[in-house]
Amino acid sequence: MVREALAALLGLEPDLEVVAQAARGDEVLAAARAQAVDVALLDIEMPGMSGLDAAAVLRDEFPGMKVVILTTFGRPGYLRRAMEAGADAFLVKDAPAARLADAVRRVLRGERVIDPVLAAAALADGASPLTDREREVLGAAGDGSTNAEIAEVLHLSQGTVRNYLSTAIQKTGARNRAEAVRAARDKGWL
Repeated sequence: MVREALAALLGLEPDLEVVAQAARGDEVLAAARAQAVDVALLDIEMPGMSGLDAAAVLRDEFPGMKVVILTTFGRPGYLRRAMEAGADAFLVKDAPAARLADAVRRVLRGERVIDPVLAAAALADGASPLTDREREVLGAAGDGSTNAEIAEVLHLSQGTVRNYLSTAIQKTGARNRAEAVRAARDKGWL
């Protein structure tokens, strides 16, 4: 419903045309391949593949395509990860619709557009202390998987999983893996 509403609003702009829509992150690449897409508007939370992962895939295949991340999750860690994935803009969904259309126009002119409040928070928070592997193991623990299950899925030993989880727990200042997952998600590190 939100996707369709955004497409309708952008479609009302005389200089913008919505050429494709994808309900899932793992459908974004096929939609981009089927149409001449100048700007992809992605949400962070998408079924099948996150918007951050979809942004990275689009960057690999279409280096000239602009990517705008629009999300309800205005977390500094998400902003950092979006920029690392090659996003050109990062806006929160509670911004006025005119700001979204303006952001699309600005990224087409080669500008970067970042919500200023979120940018300040990202600078204040600093970078994620988690390594890529710690983030991967902690993310896998987020659904309640055991160390053995995580080890099997990630092709690691159980001891290695335990070590990564222990380090991630320490770095997040948590008492256990559930708190570490929650803290990392709240910061946008997962």
